[in-house]
Amino acid sequence: MRPMPAALAAASLALLALSIAACAPETPPPAQTSLPVQSPARTDAAPMPAPTTTATDRPAVAIPTDCKAILTPAVLAQFGTTPLNDPAFGPSGVLSDGSLKCIWGSPSADTTGLSTTISRVARGPALDALNAFRAEGATCYTPSGGTRCERTWKDKTYPVTDGRTMFWRDDVLIDTVYSNLAPTGYTDAIIAHLFG
Repeated sequence: MRPMPAALAAASLALLALSIAACAPETPPPAQTSLPVQSPARTDAAPMPAPTTTATDRPAVAIPTDCKAILTPAVLAQFGTTPLNDPAFGPSGVLSDGSLKCIWGSPSADTTGLSTTISRVARGPALDALNAFRAEGATCYTPSGGTRCERTWKDKTYPVTDGRTMFWRDDVLIDTVYSNLAPTGYTDAIIAHLFG
């Protein structure tokens, strides 16, 4: 029996490999463990961590009704004489949907102010909102049994820092937007009051 030419042998091996590959079952893609993010602003960012709790893990958390009671004395002191819930800013306090909106700021100030809305938001819509915020460049992590995303930027008009912080846990979303007013420990105080 004469030996097979090298070129013919190589071609036979390639054909055999293709035949075996064609018969092999397709490998399913790995299970998705991170949250999907549409058009991320930063391609080097790590996937946003998923919340570590669900609404069924604990009894329903009550939405607060007092903007000052959710803060510690140390945080309240940082607001000084800044007015709370001035009617010039529109609806605030307990809203018709049961959420609480707290607006710290003076109508006479050009930019300084802070607005927080605490509302009941189901997991799906909450993750959509957090993912959208992350796509804008927010940093997200999982402290205090929930998911927190935050971002700061330079105001387009004034030489001050603006920012936003979102925290979701047990179907409650704390959403704060601020400009030139960011009391140290503000969101942490609210989290401790609601979930402590």
